[in-house]
Amino acid sequence: MIKRRGVLATAMAAGLLPGTARSQAFPSRQLRFLVGAAPSGGVDTVARIVGQELSRRDGLSVIVDNKPGGGGNIATRELLRAPADGHTILLASVGVLAVNPFAMKDVGYAPQDFAPITLAVDFSNVIVVHPSVPAKSLAEYLALAKAPDGMMYGSSGIGSAGHLAGELLKSMSGVRLIHAPYRGGGPAMNDLVAGHVPSVIASAPTATGFMRDGRIRALAMTAAGRSPFDRDVPTVAEQGFPGYAATNWYAFVVASKTPPEFVATLNALITRALALPEVRGTFAQHGMETLPGTPQEAAAHFERERAVWKKVIAESGLRLE
Repeated sequence: MIKRRGVLATAMAAGLLPGTARSQAFPSRQLRFLVGAAPSGGVDTVARIVGQELSRRDGLSVIVDNKPGGGGNIATRELLRAPADGHTILLASVGVLAVNPFAMKDVGYAPQDFAPITLAVDFSNVIVVHPSVPAKSLAEYLALAKAPDGMMYGSSGIGSAGHLAGELLKSMSGVRLIHAPYRGGGPAMNDLVAGHVPSVIASAPTATGFMRDGRIRALAMTAAGRSPFDRDVPTVAEQGFPGYAATNWYAFVVASKTPPEFVATLNALITRALALPEVRGTFAQHGMETLPGTPQEAAAHFERERAVWKKVIAESGLRLE
């Protein structure tokens, strides 16, 4: 059963709900977190941690609904088909919000179709290889990619942060990197560990455990600076590509027609969960930094990222299908 009284009291105490909204019961039923990837990847991990916290502390019923494929567009279109009543929430990636609209011919949505709730997390991707690949550094990896067959790398899907990181590296290095899209970070990592694909550009949450137990080898982080969680792994930038940076981030959004008072309630609930020390600690174990904030801060972040990736896409000629 959903315990609405505590939820509304939280939002009211924060001054987030106008007087007319305080009499409304929201949420009035189960919340659905849409995830555009298969279970066990980075975005799925974030959705489940936050959903579990909302259930534990606020008595809310939350289901994580995985809709993999299409670079996150299947889940995104599902959000826009659902009633705009705040009960269906998309945990969107940088690909969905800042890349697909510029790189896809018929993306099926526009930036103004979404109302931001809050940024969720930010983290680096990491270039990892199967132990059988004879590369101990990024330079050795790129040397292998100069072979006629090139170097194949997997990612969590078309338009994902891993895919973008690979395309940016391909553009800057001039070597032949061949993208192999998967339906989520979990399936990509499973194939890497099994030796079915030689390399993957994976989210830190997906790769860290396998890195630490020696089943895969990390070559480079894609963020501008070293990860505080894996400081021994050098960045792409410091291995010969200054200015290279391709981070991963997720944000909670709803359809733009969702009542503002419902957005405010969701913001109060989700940011409180993200700010809890125990939740931040859990995410840190996965190599993630939580970024709870206002909808306005999230909207400004989206605009900055769109400007960055619009330029990269135009210069590289990247097209996603």
